Amino acid sequence: MNRAGVTIEVKNWPPFFPVIHHDIANEIPTHAHQLQYLAFASWLGIVVCLSWNVVAVLVESIHGEDIVLFLLAIIYAAFGCPLSYILWYRPLYQAMRTDSVVTFAQFFVFYSVHVGFCVIAAIAPPIIFMGKTLTGILVAIEVLNTDMFVGVLYLIGFVLFTAESLISIWVLEVDAHFISSFLSTLLLP
Repeated sequence: MNRAGVTIEVKNWPPFFPVIHHDIANEIPTHAHQLQYLAFASWLGIVVCLSWNVVAVLVESIHGEDIVLFLLAIIYAAFGCPLSYILWYRPLYQAMRTDSVVTFAQFFVFYSVHVGFCVIAAIAPPIIFMGKTLTGILVAIEVLNTDMFVGVLYLIGFVLFTAESLISIWVLEVDAHFISSFLSTLLLP
């Protein structure tokens, strides 16, 4: 199949149970490695944030809150982890491999939504179920007053979502610089 021009991507990540093909060092141009590794760290970061969110909300539910909070946290993680990969990480990976401006634009749109979600999660305004489905600062302060242990779990979630927000904003800045320099090389004779 390789002679026919068809590339077969061998699944190689995660190493203990490969489900995707991922090889930044060999497939992404050297000048784009930093951005791709940052985006990969951001994708792993949202997986960690959403997983921690499930744990913290589970403990909150066990300590007397509505089980619906826990179910919503599971929904966030169950949809957020694969959708973040499909909607923004994989398009960036493909854009880096092919220099596709359209794919960069897709990444930029969905990654901007991701950044917005991370900022909202870090704050956790009392919109849905008093904000307790996300481990943000407003909920952490409220929960600290009633249960110190759960409050600390929520504070850790706040720190994780804040770090993810900052890394994500940094990725957007690097991506914007990368795209502008890429476009300037296309426009110059």
